[in-house]
Amino acid sequence: MTKAELNAFRRALENRQAELGNANSNREALAMQPSPDELDRIQLASERDMAISNLERDSSRLLEVRAALRRFDAGTFGSCVECEVTINPKRLAAIPWASSCIVCQEAADREQKTPWKEIDTSLVMAA
Repeated sequence: MTKAELNAFRRALENRQAELGNANSNREALAMQPSPDELDRIQLASERDMAISNLERDSSRLLEVRAALRRFDAGTFGSCVECEVTINPKRLAAIPWASSCIVCQEAADREQKTPWKEIDTSLVMAA
């Protein structure tokens, strides 16, 4: 990668870090609000759950972005952390915080999923 491309990736990561850092400070949606109406309480609880999910997702993404910036400082940005092959620039353009090449990422995704044939059916109770 050229120096200009690397600088563009770094700026994109720094901008994303700033966006995510600002989003994490927006926590007023987590406040518990009393309501005498049961439907309002259910709606508020649903909105609170969504806000928690969004904060968790943004927090996780912020960690990934910071890790990518550390790889920049270490001089390893753009290399897969698993196999050390160069990550495709098109992948980095789409996901600048990507730490794995597409082959290693697909393998990791497959390991996280449990195929149905591996589930112990004796644990499933008959209806």
